[in-house]
Amino acid sequence: MNLSWWSALISVAGGVVLLWVALIVALWIGKPDELTVKDVLRLLPDLVRMLRRLAGDKTLSGGVRVRLWLLLAYLALPIDLVPDFIPVIGYADDAVIVALTLRSVARRAGPKALEKHWPGTPDGLAAVRKLAGLGGLA
Repeated sequence: MNLSWWSALISVAGGVVLLWVALIVALWIGKPDELTVKDVLRLLPDLVRMLRRLAGDKTLSGGVRVRLWLLLAYLALPIDLVPDFIPVIGYADDAVIVALTLRSVARRAGPKALEKHWPGTPDGLAAVRKLAGLGGLA
């Protein structure tokens, strides 16, 4: 009787670990090609400001705004999919999740929304457009 309880606990823990590994592999496959994690981290202050402005933009659909608020909450939480103390990939999960969310938002809201709310330099906007899968400045 006691053995089946432990076996169920081990099975659940193993399933969670396998799910976590599958998610990490999916994040690695979906990572942006041209920009490095270093580029994303350099843009982070302006990027967070833009995300906050987009999330508060009432002209955008509710689904887009919810995605942005969830992303901001994820970035604010101290818990990550991959702990930040792991070299290189520790911060990569944040960069990949930002890139995937930006791509989704850019598809739904359009590149003009990104341009409207971008607080940084034109070069920074070009990098954000690449991160969002839109290419350089139009």
